[in-house]
Amino acid sequence: MILPSKPQSAPPFEAKTESTSRGCALRRLAGLCAMAFLMVAAGAVAQVVTVDTHTGVVTNGATATGTVDRRYEQIKPTHVPIANSELDAKTRLELIRLLQSEQGFAMRPFPRGHKGLTLQANGKMEPAGEPYLDMVVAQGISAKPGDRLVLTDIKFDRAKIVFDLNGGPDRKHRFLRHIQIGVGPNMNPVTQGDDTEPMGARLTLAFAGHVPELTGAEVKALLAPLISFDAKTPIQAFTDTLPTKLKDAILNHHVMVGMSTDMVLFAKGQPEHKTREMDGQMPFEEWIYGRPPQEVDFVRINGNRVIRVEVAKMGEAPVISTNDEVEGMMRTDGTPLVADGAPGTRTVQEGDAERNPDTQAPAAPPSLRDPGEKLPTDSQSVGVMRPVQFPKKKPAPQPGANPDGEPEAQPAAGPDATDPDAAKPAPAPGAGKPN
Repeated sequence: MILPSKPQSAPPFEAKTESTSRGCALRRLAGLCAMAFLMVAAGAVAQVVTVDTHTGVVTNGATATGTVDRRYEQIKPTHVPIANSELDAKTRLELIRLLQSEQGFAMRPFPRGHKGLTLQANGKMEPAGEPYLDMVVAQGISAKPGDRLVLTDIKFDRAKIVFDLNGGPDRKHRFLRHIQIGVGPNMNPVTQGDDTEPMGARLTLAFAGHVPELTGAEVKALLAPLISFDAKTPIQAFTDTLPTKLKDAILNHHVMVGMSTDMVLFAKGQPEHKTREMDGQMPFEEWIYGRPPQEVDFVRINGNRVIRVEVAKMGEAPVISTNDEVEGMMRTDGTPLVADGAPGTRTVQEGDAERNPDTQAPAAPPSLRDPGEKLPTDSQSVGVMRPVQFPKKKPAPQPGANPDGEPEAQPAAGPDATDPDAAKPAPAPGAGKPN
């Protein structure tokens, strides 16, 4: 007969160990939260925050709710006629032969990562907008607009064609690296190698139901919103991704405030001289183009953006530009983030933002009041507190100063002060007698 076993309770030390491990996990989580808070707080330095008083939308100088860089906006769908018949094996081999190692130019930023971008045939791109930007920030960028792309691998899957660009985003033998063969301590991985981190990207062309009969030209036309296969120079491929006004400025070798360093290099080439200086606490580079008596351009760059352009000509006053002209053109709506002095908006500076003493009032002194809080002294019915005044001290009374008062006190009777012998003490009895 089999008797049911009694449930055994865990030893006391096990419960203590579990509680200790939970405490360690909570401490680690608290530390990670603190580090994340510090990183977010550090990013808030020297920013300008704009609050819309009507809608409550908060905008932080570089990013805005519902408005992103035009390079990450949704594409315009293509209109390529597609057959209804399914792709056969012969046409598949022809497509691989035509498209393998084909070169093109990136029209949008291509992120790294295993998933990559997905383009619906004659449809939209996924992701787009802020998710697209988040993917680029999280995974890193593989190719910028205007960079050359090479179709290094093509795979067909039911209703998809997967293109690996510039070597693809995955390592070679990605799964075999985790498999080891051997006995005991002599375990060796199936595939060994210390190849570098892959820097390629992936693009998936998706269809409805199945991959239809296609030609190489039709595939290139479907990929045109993201990859251009036309024969172009690098500057043509780059400027085709920009707004018309900005494209014309680069082709005419004109530098505008707000351009990136790549735009300046495409517009003017490498500078003849570079200097590094400090403006207060802000480091910057001065790129100098030209020599007198020709026109000389001084392009001031902070980080990756142009913040000041000075054009000097012989016999003329220098022309200085500091207003950002590019930010509005690179937005999805084509307008600046918030117009200066727009009604219903309030701009708040925080962190290390510098104030202009000519146009801005000095900062208010720190206060312990809550926003909108009033003290009793702010009311008109309550007087203003004044310094405490102590009563003045009265002078000491002088003898005879008040003849109507009590008579003056008489000195006590005693020896005459004029007699020198009266002040001497009397000798003790027998003090002067001989022994």
